Amino acid sequence: MNQKDMDLFIEEMADVVPLKPSHSVHLAARFSVSEAQLARNAAAQSSEYLQRLPLELARIPPVKPDDMLSFKREGVQDAVFKNLRLGKYKIAAELDVHGMNVRQARDSLVAFILQRCQRGERCVLLIHGKGHTNKPFPAVIKSCVNYWLTQLDEVLAFHSAQREQGGYGALYVMLPKNEQQRLENRETNRRGGHLR
Repeated sequence: MNQKDMDLFIEEMADVVPLKPSHSVHLAARFSVSEAQLARNAAAQSSEYLQRLPLELARIPPVKPDDMLSFKREGVQDAVFKNLRLGKYKIAAELDVHGMNVRQARDSLVAFILQRCQRGERCVLLIHGKGHTNKPFPAVIKSCVNYWLTQLDEVLAFHSAQREQGGYGALYVMLPKNEQQRLENRETNRRGGHLR
């Protein structure tokens, strides 16, 4: 910059007042997911599961009407699974699919599990019935539910219910914590809240 340009710049800046230093930081508004976005994500996930979960009975391993059903993913603590098995967790919601056809049962099951996960509900009751008189083989819906639940990533564990809640015709299903619950747990553990 030559002297003439410098003089012109100084003349133009003569009445400019410097900004005072500020220690506050203005953060942009946090990104939040709208209800419509959540609905679209749930629909996409539901669609993916519906394509993955078979309706063809030849692909479903059969179980007997009076079989006890039990499933636990790696990482689920034995004590937690025992409490589930004994029906010690509060049931947040229930779905009754016995009496439905295979397609209705699958579609209802997927929608139910995804909705309950989104709401942060941890334990649900799923009534599938025993199906002694089902055609083409006994326990069709029970067999399908047993297989489908193992294919859903959101299902951490399930076990046949206690007699008073349906026995071998129903399941306790354990679902994962939602993101908000995970954050709250981390914060509680970070502060040492679990020691009080």
